[in-house]
Amino acid sequence: MKKILLLSDTHSYIDDQILKFVQQADEIWHAGDIGDLQVTDTLKKLKPLRAVYGNIDDKDARTEFPLDNKFTIEGVSVWITHIGGYPNKYNQRVREELKSNPPKLFICGHSHILKIQFDKNLNLLHLNPGAAGKHGFHKVRTMIRFELDNKEIKNMEIIELAKRN
Repeated sequence: MKKILLLSDTHSYIDDQILKFVQQADEIWHAGDIGDLQVTDTLKKLKPLRAVYGNIDDKDARTEFPLDNKFTIEGVSVWITHIGGYPNKYNQRVREELKSNPPKLFICGHSHILKIQFDKNLNLLHLNPGAAGKHGFHKVRTMIRFELDNKEIKNMEIIELAKRN
């Protein structure tokens, strides 16, 4: 069993609120728009990190992290990318591969809109954790945590951090 903390769109921001939840997880997943690599360096010192770069990330982030991170953990196939769209509106770059080889869990960032949606057509769970940083139009900073256990996704929780100021 693995406890996962999923965040995105930190835009160079990390604080003690985020780090409190990092301590409770087994792994941290970051769905892009990291900003300053100090964010991921801080996370990596505390827990194993899986991440992708986003559209605002510079060449250093693009060198360290991939555009797509695909892996299987606890029997669950996962695909993390920054710009992926939503069920019935997937980004053109990923659409055909999603249809031909859908993961059980498809994770995106980018929109700053928290969304958990099951795609009945592709039989996958789509997650967007919203934005954990302070940059953007979102009012509340959000993350998602859940557990992966023997091919199951369990105990999913939305984490609302302080309203951004």
